[in-house]
Amino acid sequence: MARFIRDILAALSYEPPAPKVAGDQEALSRLDQRLACFADHGTGSRSAISIQPGECSVWDGNPRDQPGLTADSCRSLIESIASEGGNRIPVLVRLNPPGSDRPYQLLVGSRRRFAVDWLNHHGRPDMRLSALVVDLSDEEAFRLADIENRERADISELDRARSYQAAVDRFYGGVQSRMAEALNLSNSQLSRLLALAQLPEEVVNAFATKDELKVRYSELLTPLLRRPEQRGRMIAEARLIGEQQQTLALQGERMIPPATVLARLREAATPQSPEEARDIAIIAGGARIGRAKASRSGGLTVDLSIAEDTDLDEVLARLRETIVAARAAPVTP
Repeated sequence: MARFIRDILAALSYEPPAPKVAGDQEALSRLDQRLACFADHGTGSRSAISIQPGECSVWDGNPRDQPGLTADSCRSLIESIASEGGNRIPVLVRLNPPGSDRPYQLLVGSRRRFAVDWLNHHGRPDMRLSALVVDLSDEEAFRLADIENRERADISELDRARSYQAAVDRFYGGVQSRMAEALNLSNSQLSRLLALAQLPEEVVNAFATKDELKVRYSELLTPLLRRPEQRGRMIAEARLIGEQQQTLALQGERMIPPATVLARLREAATPQSPEEARDIAIIAGGARIGRAKASRSGGLTVDLSIAEDTDLDEVLARLRETIVAARAAPVTP
């Protein structure tokens, strides 16, 4: 019999019809549909078993941010599983090595495991997790998890990129072309994702949330970061933005939007005079429209250059953000 992953990967070469979605039930990914088919009809002697969510640990190669799973983010799935009396789409697990504190290791289905576990603690203690036990290598498990997570909107591009960065050495001997071929990606697609994973932590922290950091941003920032003199200025600006973001969050204010963060980081790469370095750039529509300069007395001087087709509502919004950021930033002599 062909190994399970080969069955799954071969089946995925066929595009199934779009699933029908009733009420709040979530649309099924292509992998979900195949797993449902395997669970309904079996694969030879293979059939789903029922386990407790606490019986499986989560495999460390899964790219999903486990602490990021909450009842709110999984609400639709929780309601669907509760109404059906369990997860119709089985999770994939494999046996843990002897001596482990839990018998199973979860490979695919983190959200389903979370949902059943949540229900166990909120009025449905007898509900069990439907699971298929498979015998997969780490590399095979990574490929399957990647198939599922590519189709999930709640997997950030940064989480996916970081999982690829770890996998290229762990599973593919550091050979990027081998990984690209295994995942059916072009070398350029994989390179762009790996570049995102390699952005400095200061740059990542400059964005309000990691969900805002996109592959297209790293394509613009990475070439600038390769030059030491530009890199230093960009990281310094990123630290400043990150501090401002934290202050805005504590004050309950609207945080600096990603387009503004990107524009400020790119502008920081351009050499400036000491006078210009003390200015705060005002960015609208991804372009600089002016500057603001804070005085030691607490005042703020604003200089704008607005084109006729500039969105005035956006200008006013950016001015407000600039004023709040100027108040949060330390005043330099």
